[in-house]
Amino acid sequence: MILILLILLGYLAGSVNFAIILLRLLGREDPRTRFSGNAGTMNVRRQAGKGWASVVLLLHVGRAAALAALALYLLPAALVPWVGTALVLGNRFPCFHRFRGGKGVASFLGFTIPLAPWGVVLSCLVWVILYRIVPIPFIASFGMILILGGATVIANDPQAALIVGTAATMLLIFFNHRKNVDRWLADRRQKG
Repeated sequence: MILILLILLGYLAGSVNFAIILLRLLGREDPRTRFSGNAGTMNVRRQAGKGWASVVLLLHVGRAAALAALALYLLPAALVPWVGTALVLGNRFPCFHRFRGGKGVASFLGFTIPLAPWGVVLSCLVWVILYRIVPIPFIASFGMILILGGATVIANDPQAALIVGTAATMLLIFFNHRKNVDRWLADRRQKG
């Protein structure tokens, strides 16, 4: 019963999209109508600058870390990743924002803080390195997601429920980026 309540809480928490709310408060356009159409940190950066993007990132990461800490307190570690999957699902399909939200990278980053803090640091370094080599956010994010998922499994008792829950979250985030991948591949075909 606690798992079900936390999954519901995770979905509802993820459904509060700070990028949409902040840009609305700033009198800017909905981030889903510009650039990549994503309600996430990178679109806030493009529309409102690095400072506001940092605020959105910290809000998403902080919310996710608090939810993960609560889940770790109330559940066996093997079940905690399922709450993270619900959080990312809420971020992607938010019931409070017409079921169109972000891709869940910041949520997964924050959710991993209590589970594998060293993995979070390593994943951020990987993101920066990949982004400097290939300045395409989704490619850097893929590297980050792989590190976060691997660190979660390594740092905790790798039971089947933990591995499958972590993999489900990772696959959901990869799936959320399919349009980015399709556009990138189409651009490469045109140039090549």
